[in-house]
Amino acid sequence: MDLHLRHATFRLSTAPSIYPFCSSKFRHSRSSKLFTVRASLPFSPQTAKYYRELEAAVDVVHRACHICVEVQKSLLSDDGMVLEKNDSTPVTIADFSVQALISLELGKLFPLIPLVAEEDSAFLRANNLADSVVKIVNDKTSFTHEILTDDEVLEAIDRGGNNAVAFEAKPATYWVLDPIDGTRGFLKGGSALYVVGLALVVDGEIVLGVMGCPKWQENFSNQLTIDVQESQKLERQSGIIMAAHVGCGTWMTRLSGLMNGLMNIGSFWERCFVNGCSLVQEAYFCIPESQTWDSLPLSDSFSATTSAASVRDRQILLLPSCCGSLCKYLMVASGRASVFIVRARVKITIKAWDHAVGMICVHEAGGKVTDWRGSQLDLAGDDTARRAIFPSGGVLVTNGSLHSQILEL
Repeated sequence: MDLHLRHATFRLSTAPSIYPFCSSKFRHSRSSKLFTVRASLPFSPQTAKYYRELEAAVDVVHRACHICVEVQKSLLSDDGMVLEKNDSTPVTIADFSVQALISLELGKLFPLIPLVAEEDSAFLRANNLADSVVKIVNDKTSFTHEILTDDEVLEAIDRGGNNAVAFEAKPATYWVLDPIDGTRGFLKGGSALYVVGLALVVDGEIVLGVMGCPKWQENFSNQLTIDVQESQKLERQSGIIMAAHVGCGTWMTRLSGLMNGLMNIGSFWERCFVNGCSLVQEAYFCIPESQTWDSLPLSDSFSATTSAASVRDRQILLLPSCCGSLCKYLMVASGRASVFIVRARVKITIKAWDHAVGMICVHEAGGKVTDWRGSQLDLAGDDTARRAIFPSGGVLVTNGSLHSQILEL
């Protein structure tokens, strides 16, 4: 692994702000101190039971983000890198490369822990596209003294695929991976967000999670008087890694060197808190791109606008700034959004990898995630495959302060 013990400076904030704004200026308490520690994570192995697993997860998600950036650059001039799934969801070589890389790295370090992930290799095999993935994975893997074969890489992808593992009904331990959440954002390019998401479930409980977002924008909501899309054009891309461990909080560090291809993990870890908004009409909302505000029960009480400069009475601000579910979880966990709502729909399966890592990041940042009845999401609802969840009504993600109010609405 690339992660070795080193000096890392991080800010510890003791409490979330009471303000509903999203910038770090308002997100932290009045008292904020700087500490210097010799560690690759912002807390010690003595306080984090799954420190080794989290350290490995941060490292491999970092490598995966590097793959995404490089493939996306090639996408601009090579249409052959864009594929199409049978369900019409766009997928890229990056999806398969990320899943192969993470499967290989975690399989080497934790061979007894199975992987539940989005992709399988059937499309690559059918279209003779394995060579492209194998080349990328060999370039980014930590297996520096061996060249991986096509079969090894394809088998690594299938290790997380459907029917790869048959779980029993009792609580299980496994990794959950979404190689690229927000593939449409990945294909759009520009400032559209996408996330590499990885979580570890131990005996049925999510104990850690890591999200990598190479296109994360700094000072996103300092531009509240500017149209969201316009403000994105003005901000410098930095990219982030967000990491959460049960009982240790949610933390964020920057990815640097995106433009020159170096992409190093920053040494500054910042504690993340949900925002303190306690009034529904002042909250910032996220919903899936495939759903409309009018399809949600809250539309009976509030209309929605995407223009921060023209929010009227009985109207909420809807943030249309990102693709995929995990981007919205990241927005809530970082304090940049207050609420994320997903409505369950007939014949549309809600996948575990679209929520697992986001759930622990929001929870450890002080937020709350339930179904529309207020019950916890059951990752074991799909008792043999652990690939689907079945929330009653849908999924509600909030800063905690607004949760009961929205459930009542």
